[in-house]
Amino acid sequence: MAQADRTDVLVAGGGLAGIVTALECLRAGLRVTLVDRDTPERLGGLALWAFGGMALVDTPLQRRRKIADSPELALRDWMSFGELDEADAWPRRWAEHYVEHSRVRVYDWLLGHGLKFMPAVNWVERGYSGEGNSVPRYHIVWGTSRELARCMIAAMRAADSGGRLRVLSGHRVTAIENSGGRVSGVQLEREAGGEQLRIEAPTVALAMGGINGSLEQAIANWPADRPRPAQMLNGAHPFADGRLHHRVADEWGGQLTHVGEMWNYAAGVPHPQPHFPGHGLSLIPCKSALWLDHRGRRIGPRPLVTGFDTHDLCQRVSALEGGWTWQLMNRRIAARELAISGAEHNPRIRDKQFIRFVAETVLGRSALIDRMLRESPHFLAAASLAGLAGRMNALAGTHDIEADALQATVDAFDANFADGAAPADDEQVRRIQQARQWGPDRLRTCKPAPLRKRGAGPWIAIQTRLITRKSLGGLQTDLRSRVLRADGSAVPGLYCVGEAAGFGGGGASGKRSLEGTFLPGCILTARAAAESIREGG
Repeated sequence: MAQADRTDVLVAGGGLAGIVTALECLRAGLRVTLVDRDTPERLGGLALWAFGGMALVDTPLQRRRKIADSPELALRDWMSFGELDEADAWPRRWAEHYVEHSRVRVYDWLLGHGLKFMPAVNWVERGYSGEGNSVPRYHIVWGTSRELARCMIAAMRAADSGGRLRVLSGHRVTAIENSGGRVSGVQLEREAGGEQLRIEAPTVALAMGGINGSLEQAIANWPADRPRPAQMLNGAHPFADGRLHHRVADEWGGQLTHVGEMWNYAAGVPHPQPHFPGHGLSLIPCKSALWLDHRGRRIGPRPLVTGFDTHDLCQRVSALEGGWTWQLMNRRIAARELAISGAEHNPRIRDKQFIRFVAETVLGRSALIDRMLRESPHFLAAASLAGLAGRMNALAGTHDIEADALQATVDAFDANFADGAAPADDEQVRRIQQARQWGPDRLRTCKPAPLRKRGAGPWIAIQTRLITRKSLGGLQTDLRSRVLRADGSAVPGLYCVGEAAGFGGGGASGKRSLEGTFLPGCILTARAAAESIREGG
């Protein structure tokens, strides 16, 4: 086994949490070795590909939009929506830390690095009865999360004086060494070739992401009392496989908590150019589309509408037969409302093309629709419902969709707009009207209208499946990001940040996230770890 130089801090994982930990430790004058399993050009992990939304509390941007927010209000929403148990002491304390400090330690800190946010604050995860975000909090990084990752990588490189930073790409941590009950170093293995390496380090910060980049781990940890879908796509990072989590639990007594809680999405499609087996894209479904089961029947009696409770959508989709659902819409709806999460399919925001972004928002994203119809077999279009039903059956390899039944589903919805009818009698229409009361949602959501509205065609159907995304549980940590044992004591020299720590405390979000809490959670936990390391633990 080859011997490498000693380092003050070893960071296991090159995603956002690991990079921020390394950055802050370098600024404290420490020598840092950052170990990442991926290739050098993929340093940054999922942050390179994510959209870049952040739930932030009482920011100047909110105040300019006359949004009255406060840590107290945010905490009330967080606890209500997340359903955190009274016994969840460390998750609750991390939730309190988040709402108290996201403004200064995330928003202001990022502005200080030259990053900017888009002018609109979006309103997501409202809850069906207002138990989610009671005010808009979703801030979007201008340039997407790719800009955030690149900025943090550049800052990390700039903080390296005298060669104190070593980045080892294509390596993974296989063991954390124990000397007298505290961390003394790590053993590494090269991903290609299996070469082994040992590094002495009195401090190790775990930033290896969650567990559900492995569908096997997602299935193994799926709560027994909740429905699990017959098919799932992978929207996480394939290296987030849980192996190091379990080693820490087995060998160091670290507590893995809430590992069955996951932040998945109900509407994913296979990536047309997959980066790994099972790779999926997460759609932001159209509020105005009809969400149908595998037989083409509208899901009900309460219709599925995105933007209110993602956890509920996932539960309901998982309980259905067939393994997939359908989104039925016309071209008018698709062009105005359809979006795909991540930097790759949001080039106007990613590349900071503001005028083009505004034009697409106003005129519709026809280029995205055309691209997906061209590249993805799971996007279907037809001039008639009968023709669409035939294409849906051909894709699914079944005869489940009956053209007459599909026509009846559309007719039943369109009847809400007949003379003398009250459209708001339909709950989906009511939800759309509710969303459109907020300006940014009004720009992105069609005014309710019959699906057979003149000139709105052709018909479009999208076959979707549940897609994994983030782990809400992980290794339990205190507010200094130290890994905790069952007796509440901290493992000397061992820290855990970001998704690996359940974004703080082993599960700060509980069962539901207010959405956008993940990138800030990476930054907050990483900065807490670096401060503790600088102060000697």
